[in-house]
Parts: sequence; C-alpha cells; structure tokens
Amino acid sequence: MTPIPIHDPADPRIADYRDIRERDLTRRDGRFVAEGEVVLNVLTSAASLCRPISALIDLRRLEGLTPVLARLGPDVPVYAASQDVLDGVAGFHLHRGILALGQKPLPVDADRTLASLDAGSTLVVACGIGNHDNMGGIIRSAAAFGAAAVILDDRCCDPFYRKAIRVSVGAALRTPILTLGSAEQNVVRLLAEGIDVVAMTPTATESLDQARRRGATAIVLGSEGPGLPTDVIARCRAVGIPMSGGFDSLNVATAGAIALHHFTRATET
Repeated sequence: MTPIPIHDPADPRIADYRDIRERDLTRRDGRFVAEGEVVLNVLTSAASLCRPISALIDLRRLEGLTPVLARLGPDVPVYAASQDVLDGVAGFHLHRGILALGQKPLPVDADRTLASLDAGSTLVVACGIGNHDNMGGIIRSAAAFGAAAVILDDRCCDPFYRKAIRVSVGAALRTPILTLGSAEQNVVRLLAEGIDVVAMTPTATESLDQARRRGATAIVLGSEGPGLPTDVIARCRAVGIPMSGGFDSLNVATAGAIALHHFTRATET
C-alpha cells in the first residue's frame, strides 16, 4: 500500500469526497462515504458485505492505520492529505481524519432470507424511521443481538448515509438489510411466512417482561412521535415496555435494543 499524496482539495481523483455534508452521495451509483477508524475497520474486514473503493486519510493517521489499510486490495487507492486539505475537501473540519468510499452490497434476496429462518431467528422491522441517528442505533443493536436481518419499509431513510453508518459503528456494512414495501405489506408478508410479528408500542396490554418467543420473531419499530400506524399494530402481537414516572415511550433505538435483548433470550411458549 503506497499512499497517493493529495495537495489540492480540487484534485479530481478525490472528487467523490468533496462537500460530503451537503451532497447525498449515498444515492449516486450505489456508493457511500464512511467516516472514522471503527467504520473503516469494518469496511475492510472479512465480515463486510460492502466493497471498498478508495480511502482518504490524514497524513498523521497513516502509520497507525497500516494494519487496516493493508487489507485493501492493490486496486483500491489510498489518498493521503494534510488536515487543511482534508477540511477543504470535506467542507468542514474533519477531526477524525479518516474517510473511505464504498460500494453498497447487492440487494438481499428476501425470499431466500425468510426461507432460511428457524425458530430461534429474530428480525428487526423498521417502519418510517427517518432519523439517521435512530437508523444507525437500530442497526447497531440488530448486529449486537444477532438479528438475522433488518427489514426497512419504503419510508425509511437510507441506512448507508454517512451519519447512519457512523452511529451504527459500521454494523450497517455487515448486516443484511432489505428495503421492501410499505409497513403493512411487510407485516403481511412476514405473517404469511409463519413469523411471530411483534409490534413495540406503548398502547400494548402485553408487557415485554412477560412476553415469550413463539418461534421466529420479527420486532416491529415505528418512528418517534407518531409511532406505528394503528392498522399495522392491529395485524401484530402488540407488546409494550413498562415505564415509570409518567413516561409513555422511549427513543426508538433504545426500545429496539431492549426488545432485542429480551426476545433473543426469551423462552419459547
């Protein structure tokens, strides 16, 4: 790995990194920008489902990143620049000093994924999650508790947006993610597969601490504020997390983590 020096923020070789805060690179040619050492480590690991395209690194970080960068293939250029040049490229102060460009994975085969589930499998189903921090947190928890996949509806934000990837600590790059139809269509499809579909909602009468597994389980999470649509909840097994002090809901990523911890350890009925 021989770093390629970059002295000008306008260098066309690093054009894809320019003004990343304002540009939605995630929707162009299936590429995404990853930021930080933890995410770069995942992107270059054997567990990654994504292909690295290039890296842009602060000169001062190169030596410490040698083992990680050595995992990149000979066809993946590593560009090196000073902090001033990096800031000029990114359009803001890039204090981590580490960027990488990656290619999104090929679409996950939904039929094959659902057919491969067994009684111990757990899915996460996100409905209308528009906040990238929450998306990243949900995917991080899904990876931490061994979810087989994360299913998104057609109203969710892009899980490969730079901030979502960063908040997920790279889990978005190694977790099977499927974007299917509407929330209701996704629930109907899972029910048809014989999966126990659990809607996390404060309106539920069944308490999470009393809930038991009923085979393969899908945990359905809605956006903060409006939550899950009532017609979606009506099709599911509604489960709630008991709370104190007058609170009636949690951050969706937090609620998802609690539900995942419970259902990945719950005893079957």
